[in-house]
Amino acid sequence: MQRVDYNKVQYRDYAKGRALRLTQLAAWRAAFAARLPARRPLAGLDLGSGTGRFTPVLADQFGPVTGVEPADRMREIAISDSAHPQVRYLAGSAEDIPLPDCSIDYTLIFCVWHHVQDKSRAAREIARVTRPGGTLLLRAQFSDHMPRLWWLEHFPHGHEAHPVPFQPLADVRGVFEAAGWQVTDFAVIEEPSAGTQAAVLEQLRLRTFSVFEQLTTAEVATGFERLEAAVAADPDKPVPPEPSTLLTLTKPQG
Repeated sequence: MQRVDYNKVQYRDYAKGRALRLTQLAAWRAAFAARLPARRPLAGLDLGSGTGRFTPVLADQFGPVTGVEPADRMREIAISDSAHPQVRYLAGSAEDIPLPDCSIDYTLIFCVWHHVQDKSRAAREIARVTRPGGTLLLRAQFSDHMPRLWWLEHFPHGHEAHPVPFQPLADVRGVFEAAGWQVTDFAVIEEPSAGTQAAVLEQLRLRTFSVFEQLTTAEVATGFERLEAAVAADPDKPVPPEPSTLLTLTKPQG
């Protein structure tokens, strides 16, 4: 996998390029609430919080949240854009979380797991900061459960490149189970439409998706040329909902 240095690329455009519509956020809030305890407040960890796409959303619904992000420039944007009284952002990583033992009720990892270098260490570190009975919500792609994104059809080798950064589901489960986690649910959440083809193309032009790092410059140029032509023919066509995989794990009691 070609690693992405978010201090050099993407940080300027990430918030806009990966912004979610209110209907999409509502779907994720419902999915998270269905998998977390009913009591409030819950102490949350948004691990790999980036520019703070989900951190304030979690705080509004569940209680105080700590966003941990290794990329300084991504974290700086999150801090400057957030005035939420129950949100704080700290420097750290999945392998080195700056929180005390057993201090959180749940962790959200949203489209970040493929960037984690030492996955075994990270699984143990997340367990360390989680209270017994706590929950891990892992929104990730799995190489054997990849969605066929409509826009990737236009990019040469797009569907072949898309799974490259990701592990099979069984391998991810194995890493966490070896660290003591128990899998409690695996679900496909239907994320609502991201809007019209024209609106999605505007976001894609910012190139904040990791798959672009797996394609050659020529493949990206060709893909956008084809995509631009296809969208121009029907710019107001709604894009389809996106099937999104969510793995839920629990740290056992005692």
